Amino acid sequence: RFVLMSMAIFFTAVTAQAAEFSGDMVTTSKEGTVTQKLFINNDKTRMESPQGIAITRLDKKVMWMLMPEQKMYMEMPLNPSNVPATSEKYPGELERTLIGKETVDGRMTDKYRIAYTAAGVKTVIFQWLAPDIGMPVKTAAEDGSWMMEYKNIKMGSQPDSLFEIPAGYSKMSMEMPSMDDMPVDVEY
Repeated sequence: RFVLMSMAIFFTAVTAQAAEFSGDMVTTSKEGTVTQKLFINNDKTRMESPQGIAITRLDKKVMWMLMPEQKMYMEMPLNPSNVPATSEKYPGELERTLIGKETVDGRMTDKYRIAYTAAGVKTVIFQWLAPDIGMPVKTAAEDGSWMMEYKNIKMGSQPDSLFEIPAGYSKMSMEMPSMDDMPVDVEY
């Protein structure tokens, strides 16, 4: 669940136009801290965590969850309209106020207080935007309940092979067996 929350935060936090970089994404909440390795190449993302690897391909409208220990993967459809557009603004943004400048992971940023609505609920967050790379490097809830920060950012193109299913992986079936395939024990 925490990994899925991290992914949701990630999709609302990455706002660089045509971003190409790698780094660490550190997500902290009341459930703990998770560090994931992150690779971005325009509309392709790869997030590596202790639980597995998530590859999102907007170009193919698909998300793959890789399980390296089992050499298996699950495929899920991805609706691009559910992923916010790559812009500085949050969907549903009501106001954005510049608070000042702060250094985050050695990079000078502009800190903003942002109010937005999602599903009819008003939420306030802080966002640290790095003008030199045109993307937020830190996002946090105003109430301190969660924080997401990029560290060790390395700008540049990422190998296409990172965004493909590795050779030797089998697709995990999510289908239920038919009644004809089920063993039947009948006792009279």
